[in-house]
Amino acid sequence: MQNETLQKLTDNVQIPRNGEIIDGKILAIENLAMYLDIGPRKTGIIYGAEYQNAKNVLKNIKIGDTISVKVVEPENEEGFVELSLREAEKELAWQTVKEKKDLNQEFAVRISKVNKGGLITEVAGIPAFLPTSQLSPDNYPRVPEGDKSKILRKLQSFIGQDVKVKILDFDEKAGQIILTEESKESETLQKAIKSLKVGDIVEGKVSGIVNFGAFIKFNLPDAGPEDSALEGLVHISELDWQLIEDPAQVVEVGQDVKAQVIDISQGRVSLSIKNLKKDPWQNLNYKTNDVVKGLVVRFNPFGAFIQLIDSNSKESDTKIQGLIHISEFGSEIKMKEKLELNKEYEFQILSFQPQRHWMSLRIK
Repeated sequence: MQNETLQKLTDNVQIPRNGEIIDGKILAIENLAMYLDIGPRKTGIIYGAEYQNAKNVLKNIKIGDTISVKVVEPENEEGFVELSLREAEKELAWQTVKEKKDLNQEFAVRISKVNKGGLITEVAGIPAFLPTSQLSPDNYPRVPEGDKSKILRKLQSFIGQDVKVKILDFDEKAGQIILTEESKESETLQKAIKSLKVGDIVEGKVSGIVNFGAFIKFNLPDAGPEDSALEGLVHISELDWQLIEDPAQVVEVGQDVKAQVIDISQGRVSLSIKNLKKDPWQNLNYKTNDVVKGLVVRFNPFGAFIQLIDSNSKESDTKIQGLIHISEFGSEIKMKEKLELNKEYEFQILSFQPQRHWMSLRIK
């Protein structure tokens, strides 16, 4: 009878599965190994490379503590269940990230580093990035003429500061987390934003210029003089149909502008100025192999941008740019030997796709 009872208990014991996250109570730490009680008739072990990898965590725990571990091998040759503390921490951390994203949860992070693109921090021990473009309007580094060194100095003031954020996106395979800062607009302004819709046309003034675009302060069409102005961002790609390196080329602070609402999300309003202009690409009558005159306006590692001196366009001030790929020269050095900035040349069109706003060229 006793043997039958023991057999039933044995049959009911669940064998840990490979990859499963389980809890274990620390029994002993000796000879560069940790032994854990993980349930009836089973003892887990963390040893070898797994023990070395978890050293920083192990120094903060003691015998009797319960920790979460991941099953690496359900049963080794010595009868132990091989476990990983580091893998369990990593998996639980990504679970935390996913939950915060699914719940659209706001939480605080401390900024540890910065680069020219934004702020660097951690979420559940995983490196995370808060791009400059995802800062709230109050925290955008508004630097005259978008001076990159001044922007970097502004961003450095965030080091050691806590910022409330939400998870915009993440990629577990790539180990990347992208954050966004919630807008600090008042409840009244948030209600005003909700009254906007995509496609609305607004009028306002340029309130700030940064390297990635321009801010526009505007009132809703039916707003009274006592109502607070809303603020939206026109990304650099939405300022004009031509390629722009510096927003200050096309707008200036205090300028009156009209813009179209193209997106409203997370308390932010995204605007477009170019949507209210005629698309100059649709006025062109070029075809493959046509010869055109163009001005070299910019070099990149992948080629040179050429501004067409356009006799075919109906618009006299059209600034269409095509690309002559680096492969036409063989190297960046050879490209700069053949072309000079701000100099005119004749080019032949290799491909013209006005719907994609794309033209590829080669030097004639």
